[in-house]
Amino acid sequence: RGLTDISLLERFIHLRYVDLSKNKLKDLAPLSSLTQLLWLKVDGNLLASASMQELPYLQVISFDRNRITDLEGVTHPLLTNLSLKENKIQTVLGLSHDQLFSLQVLELRGNKIETTAGLGVSKLKKLYLAKNTISSLEGLEGFEQLETLHLRDNKLEALDGFSDSMKCLHYLNLRSNGIKSFQEVEKLQVLPMLQTLVLMDNPCAEGPDYRLQVLSRLPRLQRLDKESVEEGELEEAEKIRQTRNEKEK
Repeated sequence: RGLTDISLLERFIHLRYVDLSKNKLKDLAPLSSLTQLLWLKVDGNLLASASMQELPYLQVISFDRNRITDLEGVTHPLLTNLSLKENKIQTVLGLSHDQLFSLQVLELRGNKIETTAGLGVSKLKKLYLAKNTISSLEGLEGFEQLETLHLRDNKLEALDGFSDSMKCLHYLNLRSNGIKSFQEVEKLQVLPMLQTLVLMDNPCAEGPDYRLQVLSRLPRLQRLDKESVEEGELEEAEKIRQTRNEKEK
């Protein structure tokens, strides 16, 4: 509707669901009196910051397609889902577990993030970082409850940074990065529960024996790219692994 002023909402203190998408808002200060708010969607506005007055019951916020540059000022204690797709965020610093101890899903696709260092919300279960410019993975060892990690369309060439403390991670999407060697793929052996790996559209995925080379290093996988792992593939992969071990000896 092209709204620029929402001060009228200040008097509706019992509102619980508010959708202000596709307007021209630059300021959300009038929402500070809506202390009963559970769900807020402000996609497609002109917001430069996600900072708001702390709202005690707010559980879901979507700030997609704004002009937000950082993660400072998000402090809602019951927030479980935070989406900031397609903004201008360059660093993941600013989120604090002390203030966001309920946060489980963080969506940061389509920003300008270069590294995962400093993401201070360790209780996350789902983290979406596709379509950024990430070239290094740092600070992931604290994510003991993370189940899904989406890193498609980034600039990763090395797979350092994963840790055996990430004992719940079962889905990892690395499609369309710059991973050239299977030695990098081998570093994923530290992930004890990894079941699904998406690795297509990387340089290492271009060879004819790509699947077998990956499975010979990660035999616990149940799904590689879009296809389930077959028993026959695992048997062939085991032969490749044994041959490789003999050569190394």
